[in-house]
Amino acid sequence: MAEPRALRIAFLGNDPWSVPSLEALAGSRHDVVVVVTRVPRPGRRGQGPAPTPVAEAARTLGLPLAEVETVKSGPGFEALAAAAPDLLAVVAYGEILPAGVLNVPTIAPVNVHFSLLPLLRGASPVQTALLLGMDETGVTTIRMDAGMDTGPILRRREEPISEDDDAGSLGGRLARIGGELLVETVDDLSAGRVTPVPQDDTRATFAPKLGPADRRLDWNEPAPVLVNRVRAFSPAPGATATFRGKALKVLRARAVEGSGQPGAIVEVDEDGFVVATAEGG
Repeated sequence: MAEPRALRIAFLGNDPWSVPSLEALAGSRHDVVVVVTRVPRPGRRGQGPAPTPVAEAARTLGLPLAEVETVKSGPGFEALAAAAPDLLAVVAYGEILPAGVLNVPTIAPVNVHFSLLPLLRGASPVQTALLLGMDETGVTTIRMDAGMDTGPILRRREEPISEDDDAGSLGGRLARIGGELLVETVDDLSAGRVTPVPQDDTRATFAPKLGPADRRLDWNEPAPVLVNRVRAFSPAPGATATFRGKALKVLRARAVEGSGQPGAIVEVDEDGFVVATAEGG
């Protein structure tokens, strides 16, 4: 079987969790010929436009960079096509890619997804795994097709979820694993030693895009459900609760034995306060 040869990679990503994959590719035998990320956007509280974490990493690594509104057409598509990549590597890019983009690479478009597909297809696999109280997740690389996270599996790796994990700790670990798995996948494709395995659609579950309503703590829910909600949105943007008419951000929580009317504060100490929930939590 052939040894891996250096491939030309076009990298697409925006998120902090995209960066370990970009760094892993940059440190591999392969050649990152263009990094595509979105244009700088205004920061919070009136701050000026800020580049994506991927743009900052690409500049630090000295890689060719295209900051674009979209890769579906215009300058974004032109930059991608001009790079003449063998592979697309897509990690937390946040844009569904049409066939015209998926057909640009000569070998394959590859996506790194932070779950064990076909479980948790969609935009929020890390947060949804925590919301559901799962004790295991992982990372999967797939050959992309027209569907959302539906392409055949190239590689996957399991990762346990601990009770102490939140989105920051779990997502950070999965991002590092994703970088390792991506390089292994690219090596496999380069050497012709991978056979894509179709996903079992009958086992598919979904991780939808989450919004402010998903972050709100409802004290009529059981304590374990609320703890998982806090974990899913910590450290950012944080779960939310209302206290004396003011919005609070909740970043840590644990279930303790107790009773009381849901929503009532039953104890206050140096670690925080205890709120009664449904089912005696």
